Amino acid sequence: MSWRLIWAVAGYALLLGGGFLLGQYLPMWLDVPGETSAPYGAMTMTVAGIYLVTSAIPFIPGAEIGFALMMVFGARIAVLVYACMVAALWLAFAAGHLLPKDTLRKLFVALRLKRAAVMVRQAETMSGAERRAFLAQNAPGRLLPFLLKNKYLAIAILFNMPGNAVLGGGGGIALFAGMSRLYSPLWFCVASALAVAPVPILFLVYGYHP
Repeated sequence: MSWRLIWAVAGYALLLGGGFLLGQYLPMWLDVPGETSAPYGAMTMTVAGIYLVTSAIPFIPGAEIGFALMMVFGARIAVLVYACMVAALWLAFAAGHLLPKDTLRKLFVALRLKRAAVMVRQAETMSGAERRAFLAQNAPGRLLPFLLKNKYLAIAILFNMPGNAVLGGGGGIALFAGMSRLYSPLWFCVASALAVAPVPILFLVYGYHP
């Protein structure tokens, strides 16, 4: 095993562990306003800002942190948590979309995924439709072509999949989606907004208060 691979695995484990610890302890570190406080007071907005920024970072379990915040604050913060999570996904997607086109290929090269790097290099000059067709035709197995064909449904499922922090969390998944150039920015925004909505809606409908 090469030192580069060892460092890559160690870095991945460090990011994953750091994201897990932040997701566990962030709600405890924050000073929660009392029941009589204004729903969107200064402390609440500070919490929201920290949550938005951290959720856009790969390997941070944003969905778990959002759920913990709603359990602490109750339904009164559900809309704000939803808005921050959606904004974080859009921010991560935009960051990935604005990176140079060869960033994904260089990442695969660093991870020694040579076949994936070659495929990405061949697809770099293609249009979106041509890229999807090319990747689906050359991808191994049947699962990846199916995911490419139903990419918005697939990414919505990934955003809601328990333990998705091992895949980079919501921020990492959105960042990768932007880097892939396979998603329309408009439809990604729509898909992510719908994917994040169910849990905050449940808190609002049942009016949960701690």
